[in-house]
Amino acid sequence: MSDQARRNFLKTTASLAAVGVATAATSKTAAAASTGSRLRIGFIGVGGRAQKHISSLLTLRNEAGRAIDLVAVCDVYSIANSSSAAKIEKATEARPAEYVDYREMIAKEDLDAVVISTPDHWHHRHIVDSLNAGLHVYAEKPMTKTVEQAIDVADTWEGSGKVMQVGVQSTSLPVWDEARARIQNGQLGKVLGYQTEFFRNSSMGQWRYYKLDAKMTPKTVDWDRFLGVEEGLAEPQPFDRAAYAQWRRFWQFGSGMFSDLFVHRTTSMLKATGLRYPRRVVGAGGIFLEYDGRDVPDVATVVADFDEGVQGLVTATMANQNSRIPQCIRGHHGSFVFGNGEKFDSFDFVAERPQVTLNSSIKDEKIATEKIRDTTLAHHANFLDAVEADDPSLVNNPPDLGAAAIAVVLLGAKSYREGRYLQLDGKQIVDADSSWAEKWEAKSESRDLPNHVAGWKAGTKGSTLVEPDYQKLEGPWIDGKDPASV
Repeated sequence: MSDQARRNFLKTTASLAAVGVATAATSKTAAAASTGSRLRIGFIGVGGRAQKHISSLLTLRNEAGRAIDLVAVCDVYSIANSSSAAKIEKATEARPAEYVDYREMIAKEDLDAVVISTPDHWHHRHIVDSLNAGLHVYAEKPMTKTVEQAIDVADTWEGSGKVMQVGVQSTSLPVWDEARARIQNGQLGKVLGYQTEFFRNSSMGQWRYYKLDAKMTPKTVDWDRFLGVEEGLAEPQPFDRAAYAQWRRFWQFGSGMFSDLFVHRTTSMLKATGLRYPRRVVGAGGIFLEYDGRDVPDVATVVADFDEGVQGLVTATMANQNSRIPQCIRGHHGSFVFGNGEKFDSFDFVAERPQVTLNSSIKDEKIATEKIRDTTLAHHANFLDAVEADDPSLVNNPPDLGAAAIAVVLLGAKSYREGRYLQLDGKQIVDADSSWAEKWEAKSESRDLPNHVAGWKAGTKGSTLVEPDYQKLEGPWIDGKDPASV
């Protein structure tokens, strides 16, 4: 499938979801239903975010006629398990099986796919075990807890032949495909960098809006299983309702804004630009206000440099919201400015002045794209389309993109925590050195052409400089001789 055909296909399916999914099912879904072939889906983790996944899949099943059944739920919290099972039963008149151990669910339920919505420190184990069991996977972001785990997931997925969607739902917005096509065709000229953000503010501190409940006790929560003691994912420790329900505040389970929020914006920027793994990353910040027992910063910034000659910036604070920087991608001939938030149905092209572009026809432009009302619904519809087509390439956020985003944000977190400038050498994390600067200095010395993002089709458009005549006078005087006279 060509890039354009793929974009059209994804926009069509996303549009069906966006307008309320009250239309008839796609031909593949209808064919599956007519033969009695239905996708059996289980849920690993049914906490807060999982409720949106359950609701979206119930909508796709009951209103769009998708050939899916929600047959099993698995969670360490018995009350969440039973309430989720009751919710599904009410909508489908069939109560799903309830499990505490995901491995038992996979072994017994003859599943086709799983939806994973568990704390970060469990993602790698849940994803790899599910792929190795021959299941399609929808996994909440962040894809994994570490960069090494992300690379392993991507490698496992590539060898599995299964469909996997990483749950950054904003990647199902058509805006990013539109921006990438325009970037590759040279509208921005040489791409230089992106900047993005995720600002929040709260009087109570971030992630403490997940309510603690007196019903959360060692009798209702399988605490050792939540920790992953047997699997070596965390050390034994006393039960703590805050650690259980607000785990994003603590390094042993998550990475705060780096993994919960930065990964959203970073994934979108990587998708739009075509960038993937960074070469070197630095992270900065600190806990400057929210002294609430947390481990993770309330102010943080990550800067990533890429071999394509592009720099990425993501910055935020969890204690100020109304003065956010705009999200944008900058090039030599102009910028794409997206504004804030995630639900874009247009973006702006801001042209550089004609004295730089040497083309007075390059003007500012507002670029309209399709509007997606419910990105989670669209993201699940896209996942089901890929499963039914048995084509892993059709998902809007595959594991190779998910792993690249993880590398950016979690190397930033690691840099912040360890006080090091980090570099990726192939798949190995090493301390950065002078080789990065030396490489670019050598390219300049040799008057080389710039590097470009993947898929670049514009030749040297927006990637060269005009040499003033007087630059002919440039050069060292050797043995007293004027270089202009040689």
